[in-house]
Amino acid sequence: MIPRYARPQMTQIWEPENRFRIWFEIEAHACDAQADLGIIPASAAKAVWKKGKWDIARIDEIEKTTRHDVLAFLTDLAASIGPDARFVHQGMTSSDILDTTLSVQMKQAADLLIEGLERVLSALKKRVDETIDLPTIGRSHGIHAEPTSFGIKLASHYAAFARAKKRMIAARQEIAMCAISGPVGSFATVDPRVEAHIAKKMDLMVEPISTQVIPRDRHAIFFATMGVIAASIENFAIEMRHLQRSEVREAEEPFAKGQKGSSAMPHKRNPILAENLTGLARVVRAAVTPAMENVALWHERDISHSSVERVFAPDATIALDFALARLSGLIDGMVIYKDRVKTNLESLGGLYFSQRVLLALTQAGMSREDSYALVQSTAMKVWDDIQSGKHASFEERIKADPIIQKKIDSKTLKACFDLKYYTRHARKIWKRVLAVK
Repeated sequence: MIPRYARPQMTQIWEPENRFRIWFEIEAHACDAQADLGIIPASAAKAVWKKGKWDIARIDEIEKTTRHDVLAFLTDLAASIGPDARFVHQGMTSSDILDTTLSVQMKQAADLLIEGLERVLSALKKRVDETIDLPTIGRSHGIHAEPTSFGIKLASHYAAFARAKKRMIAARQEIAMCAISGPVGSFATVDPRVEAHIAKKMDLMVEPISTQVIPRDRHAIFFATMGVIAASIENFAIEMRHLQRSEVREAEEPFAKGQKGSSAMPHKRNPILAENLTGLARVVRAAVTPAMENVALWHERDISHSSVERVFAPDATIALDFALARLSGLIDGMVIYKDRVKTNLESLGGLYFSQRVLLALTQAGMSREDSYALVQSTAMKVWDDIQSGKHASFEERIKADPIIQKKIDSKTLKACFDLKYYTRHARKIWKRVLAVK
C-alpha cells in the first residue's frame, strides 16, 4: 500500500524486520522444544537464541541465488550461529514457518483493526447522544418518507460497527493458528509437541490438521470479514456524501483552516474524506474474491496462494486500518447543521404526516383503499403546488377536507400532526442497540 493511505502501526507488521523476527522466534522456540525432547543438544538451542542474527540485505542477496526466501534466511542465520545452526529447522518445512508467521501477522493486524473499530464506535456513540432527540426527515429511495431522529440514523451505523467488531474478534480467533507439522502435514519428521510448544509461546492455537499448509478457508473468513467492514464504512460514507450535497446540507465533514476544496473554484467544500473512504472500501473488498479462490489448493499444498497473499494481506489490512482511522476522525469532526435539518424536514409542507391520516381514516371506518385515495389526492396537490413555488400545507388542506372532517374528530386529527410521535421511541431504540452484547 502506498504511504498516502498507510499508518505506521499497521505497515510495520508487514515489513521485513517484523517478518524475519517472527521467523527467528519460531525457529528458536522449535529448538527449545526439540532440546527438551532430547532431539538436539540444549546448548544448541541456547546458541540459537544467543547468537542468532539476520541481515535483510544479505538475505535478499542470497535469495537471488536460492530463489527460496526461507532457505535464504536460514543460510544467513547460520552464518551468525555457527556449527550449531545444523540443528535449526530440524524436520520442518517452509510452510511451517510461512503459515505460522502469517497467522501472527494477521493476529497483530486484527488487534489494530479491533482498536480502530472501537474508536469508530466511541465517536459514533458521542454523536448519537448529541442528536438522539433531533428530528430529521427519513428518506427511502432518496425521497422524503417519514421523520426519524438524526441520532437513530447514526445509531444504525453504530450497530453495524458493533457487529463488525464482534465478527473481527471471531475472525482473529479463526486465523490465529500454528502449524508445525512438517512435509505434507504428517508430523513424520517433527514431533507434535514441538508445534504445541511454539503455539503456546506465540499465543496461537494448534491447527488440528494442516496438510502442510493451514487451510485457507480460515484466511477466507478473515478477509470476508474485512470486506463486510469495508462495506459498512462505505455505507456511512455514502450517507455523509448525500447529507453534504449542496441541496441537502444537513451535515458536513470537517473542513480545516487553510484547506482548499478545488484548484479552480475557491468556494468548494467537497466531501473528500467520505469519497476517499468509498474508494478504500473498494480496495479492501477486492481482497475477498482471491481469498476465497485460495481455498482450493492442489493435494496437500501448492503455492498458488502465496503470491496472492503477499500482495493483498498487507494492502487490505493497511487500507482498512487507515480507513477506520479516517472514519473515526470524520465522525468526531462532523458538523451537523440543525437549522438546515429542520428546514429540510419542513420543506414539503408536512407531507410526511400522510400515513397518520390514512390510519386515522381506517380506524374511523373507511376502507384502506378509499382512505389511501383520499389522502393521496390531497398529497399530490401539495406536491404540485410546492413544485410550482407556491405555499402549501398538507395539514391545512387535510383539516379543511369535508369528508375527513366528518370522519375524524378535531382532537384525533390534531394528534395526526404531532412531530414528536415519530421520535418517541428513539431513546428506547438506542438503549436496545447499546444493550446488544
